[in-house]
Amino acid sequence: MNARLLRLYPAEFRRVFGDEIAEAYREATEGAGRLTRLREGCDIVAHALRLRLRVGSAHRGGRLLAAAAPFALAALGARAAFLLASTLNNAYVTGRPDVEGPIGYALVGCNLLTLIGVVVALGGQFAVGARCAFAAVAGTSACLIAVSLPGAMEMPLEHAAYLVPPLLIAALPLVCPADLRPSRRVGGAAGLVALLMWAPLSVVILALLDAGGLGMIELWRFAVPVVAALVLAGRTAVSGVRTAGQFALAVAPFLVLGHFSGVVSEANAVPCLVLLTATGLGVRLWRRRNSGTTGHA
Repeated sequence: MNARLLRLYPAEFRRVFGDEIAEAYREATEGAGRLTRLREGCDIVAHALRLRLRVGSAHRGGRLLAAAAPFALAALGARAAFLLASTLNNAYVTGRPDVEGPIGYALVGCNLLTLIGVVVALGGQFAVGARCAFAAVAGTSACLIAVSLPGAMEMPLEHAAYLVPPLLIAALPLVCPADLRPSRRVGGAAGLVALLMWAPLSVVILALLDAGGLGMIELWRFAVPVVAALVLAGRTAVSGVRTAGQFALAVAPFLVLGHFSGVVSEANAVPCLVLLTATGLGVRLWRRRNSGTTGHA
């Protein structure tokens, strides 16, 4: 094992567990190809960084990230479904596609790949799906940068900032501690394949069902995927939110991505934040009251 990888760990952790990590790496990569060695090396780098940043499973930051990770993925999936449904709806209503040129088709492909990655991650293959979703979001940012290259120097700061929040939200599940990742929601490959087939089909239904009426309402096109994504995340994800900080970090991706999708505007952003704060404080007080009652009993 490369000694430089071990030096990424904190000194005390390296002294205690260094030999064990090196042996595990040797067993995992013995006779393996370059891709396997690269993947194992990336896992070690990620684990070491989590310990350095104190976001491991034994730290409060790691538990916070673990509680928020399913909701970050759900928000990414809801946004991707919303953008896909909006494109289909506009093409159906106007009679002309809302996609022009290779970059336009690439953006649609990235949104579809984001949706697939989220479904795979929340369905059971968390690591693979989270990486797929992050790669797709990074591809979306690359497409937007390519579009703006001719006038990149004159790009308003708020337009440039549009690229950062989705990437940060997509990166959040990647730093979730491995032993705190959500449990499998869909059993078997057949169930996951069925879910992967149903997700794009549901987007088409959302876009074309009453396309000239209810389908034209942006809030409707965003709210339905949000509810579907939360259902896919499941009760386990919801029960994992136990503090006001976890609640705020779980809801924030929906508000941020909703804002950058044009659904959450300046007119309703402040009331949403006030409601978020009040609900978070209410949940915290309720849990303190219940824990106090239990301890007293």
